Amino acid sequence: MYIGESFIGSGPNAAHVNIILGPRVGPVGNAWAGALSSPTKGHLPYMVVLQPGVPVKPMTAFINKADLRGETHENMTWGPAQAGLAKGVQESLLEGVIPAYAENDWCVIAAVWVNWTANDADSVFENNYQAAKGAIVAAMAQLPTLATCAEAVKAVSNPFYTPKAL
Repeated sequence: MYIGESFIGSGPNAAHVNIILGPRVGPVGNAWAGALSSPTKGHLPYMVVLQPGVPVKPMTAFINKADLRGETHENMTWGPAQAGLAKGVQESLLEGVIPAYAENDWCVIAAVWVNWTANDADSVFENNYQAAKGAIVAAMAQLPTLATCAEAVKAVSNPFYTPKAL
């Protein structure tokens, strides 16, 4: 099992993607099947497609972290966020970041944040594309390193909060 994370962009069109990928037989495959078969109010997992009828390989489940709120948010989630994720996952396989043997034997679970106020489809697409690729690279390289974490803990912050000096 490989796990990765990437946050790209700023403001309402930023993308935050969490990726889990690995063999279909085992915990990743079980989680993938469970996610697709267990929608809840506002959270409708679905298979990621490059075009209608052309799913991404390895098969990828899109899990929206933000509950769906209104037509614009739904369209930003199902449209540019999905398309960016699709391109990022597929290119990662084609470029060898995801190993070729994973094409039909692995699956990907992507938990994706799309802000309720996202308003620029092209930015949402580009940010999710870059975040998908970044999360997959991090997962496959098992990043961050412990040394990176040791440095980061000295100045914890995220796009929504930076603590006052301790």
